[in-house]
Amino acid sequence: MAQILPGPGARVPPPLPDHLVEEILVRVASSADLVRASAACASFRRLVAAASFLRRYRSLHPPLLLGVLTARRFLPAEARHPNALTVHALFRAADFSQCQGTGWIYCDARAGRVLLMRSKHAGGHILPELAVCDPLTRGRTPLPTIPESLVASVLGPARDEHIGNFIAFFVPAADYEEAQYKVIAWTYSGALAVAFAYSSLSGTWTDSISISSDAPGFRVQAQFTTPVDLWPSYAYGCFYWKLQSCNKLLKLDINRMEFSVVGLPPYHEDRCVIVVEAGEGRIGIITRAGPEFPELLHSIWQNDAWNDNEHATESAIQLPSDYYCYFVFGVAEEYIIIEGFEKASARSLAFFSLNIKTLEIVRVCSVEIDHEIDHYSYTPFLYFGYPPFLSPRRI
Repeated sequence: MAQILPGPGARVPPPLPDHLVEEILVRVASSADLVRASAACASFRRLVAAASFLRRYRSLHPPLLLGVLTARRFLPAEARHPNALTVHALFRAADFSQCQGTGWIYCDARAGRVLLMRSKHAGGHILPELAVCDPLTRGRTPLPTIPESLVASVLGPARDEHIGNFIAFFVPAADYEEAQYKVIAWTYSGALAVAFAYSSLSGTWTDSISISSDAPGFRVQAQFTTPVDLWPSYAYGCFYWKLQSCNKLLKLDINRMEFSVVGLPPYHEDRCVIVVEAGEGRIGIITRAGPEFPELLHSIWQNDAWNDNEHATESAIQLPSDYYCYFVFGVAEEYIIIEGFEKASARSLAFFSLNIKTLEIVRVCSVEIDHEIDHYSYTPFLYFGYPPFLSPRRI
């Protein structure tokens, strides 16, 4: 077919100005389509690669769930997962093994970054040695050791108490700047709970807080070696830990850097409890009554000051029937992670994501486990990332 060319008097329409092209590109919902668009011409690539565009795009389009991190390894989303093709692109660009190195374990992941930890003895305490890694650049940025002065400031009357066995995690943020993040290191020593906060803006440990185990409302039964859940859940600027065999949560307000204890609704003493954001400032709690119950229960409240007279919206979430002995972990990017053993093979441990908005459960991946290894080694963290050109390049 002959090509139709514009006549001598035809006017060629002017190109769209950059700000209109940006408005079109930022609305491309599929990151894969955005990659193709950025490859169409140099001007598109320039717009998409700009830091201001990336911030807008990340705020409008959540990062992709690409797999699961355990303490020792990265498990990519498997073939049937909707993001499996993107994971292959990640593997071509990233290297998780270069991030880790000798003695380090993975302990959290946010916005494409990975938090690493190993123990370090300092001043009679076992303090965490931490680093932040970008698997795409293979770069690792060490965090300074928690200053002895901060440790001393939180011990108070328990100054002879030795603290250790820390857990560390990122503070969630709605819009991560490329060089900004905040880390919490926390431990329960038996005499008190302690938390320290690190800010990448200052490059220092900026805050510390503690609460004594005999504080009002925080008294726990002495028979528990670990009377507080180690891994927290998160909602509206606060971390929550379930107290063992108590109808209570330990709460850490990040903005105030303040511990408090809040009561749960009745009959939650022996339940696993995950606190989530339910929208419009409301608090949701997702619970599991016990291993014999094949479902999770989801209830929504106005806030975490539970009121017996308040009518909660409740729903049941059915767990996959081919698995048993489920464990439920905290929230990341509006998802909860669930792990369960396959009934057909007690060695096969599968990981699922639960979308807290849609309550949809999706299988992410699985791993063959060694029962002689501590179950802690299989504690999972959901790994979210962007296509390589959308991921943070500096940390």
